[in-house]
Amino acid sequence: QVQLVESGGGLVQAGGSLRLSCAASGRTFSSYAMGWFRQAPGKEREFVAAISWSGGSTYYADSVKGRFTISRDNAKNTVYLQMNSLKPEDTAVYYCAAQIDSDWVVWGQGTQVTVSS
Repeated sequence: QVQLVESGGGLVQAGGSLRLSCAASGRTFSSYAMGWFRQAPGKEREFVAAISWSGGSTYYADSVKGRFTISRDNAKNTVYLQMNSLKPEDTAVYYCAAQIDSDWVVWGQGTQVTVSS
């Protein structure tokens, strides 16, 4: 089964950018839809963005549409989340996940993103 490791989080000022990466192990990465989720302190985990196995379809939460871009490189077994125009409310732990049979069943350990005002 695929295993996921996120990286690229950090501290950034409002208006800045970060690029998150999620490296996957396993030979079947290219067959999974992939997603990014986030969880802020005291809040439920929420959907951020998703991308189909081929990269041909992408989906975004309204709160990040136009600011975040999800992409994938199946040759590198990696999915990315480019985050621009960051806001303090984007502060959260960001998780990548793999979708198998319509369920998000494989999760990474998370990477912290902190946006200062």
